[in-house]
Amino acid sequence: MAEADSGGVRSVQRAVELLALFDSEHPSRSVRELTDETGLPKSTVVRLVHTLEQAGLLWSRGDGQLVPGSGLLRWAELAGRTWRLPEEASRRLAELSAASQGETVSLYVRQRNTRVCVARHEGTRSLRHVVHVGAEMPLWSGAASHVLLSRADRADVAAVAARAPHEGWEELLWERARAAAANGWSVSHGEREPGVSGVAAPVFDRSGRLTAAVGLGGPTVRFTDEAVAALLPSLTDAARVLTTLDCIGGTA
Repeated sequence: MAEADSGGVRSVQRAVELLALFDSEHPSRSVRELTDETGLPKSTVVRLVHTLEQAGLLWSRGDGQLVPGSGLLRWAELAGRTWRLPEEASRRLAELSAASQGETVSLYVRQRNTRVCVARHEGTRSLRHVVHVGAEMPLWSGAASHVLLSRADRADVAAVAARAPHEGWEELLWERARAAAANGWSVSHGEREPGVSGVAAPVFDRSGRLTAAVGLGGPTVRFTDEAVAALLPSLTDAARVLTTLDCIGGTA
């Protein structure tokens, strides 16, 4: 379990990280599992679980397993309303997917040192890029990350690059972020996973603040230079429409 930030409260961070251990592959957990996963003393985990149960954020099923609590339903509903795209924006994502001959379209926002998928239109290709809404991906890799870092300063990019499993990644990430700023789009090949490529463009709010990146993803064999050049007009047009709608994070 990661150490708390200097400005954070360790107990709060630990509680949040405990909740993060519940996902689609692990919808329930035992105290033993939570102890093993976090490396914390069992007594600490028991106290955290008790606190989270009191807040309705965890619930004991009575069979030794803990599941997300009913108190999260209210937050889930609120988050769904906040991040749900208007019909016109969803239609544009679908049109972009169709224009790309069925590639998956995803919309990402930055969350500290990750990018989070907040909306997507599933592609129709048999071999396609699978991204789930709510999924977090590292900010040091991928076309969408270049775009989300296109207005970041050098120190910010350096902090992100420090998390990459590659030597000397800072300079390369900085160059790609600067290129994304200059071009208004970015493309990547195999940065996070070999054989996977993507192309992305920025989405802004009415004040001109960079809020998101809309991108297409798929196997590298389909993202040749010629194919990317053909995709760019539809991609940048979709990004402009999303900017006009100002719909990211419930800002509409």
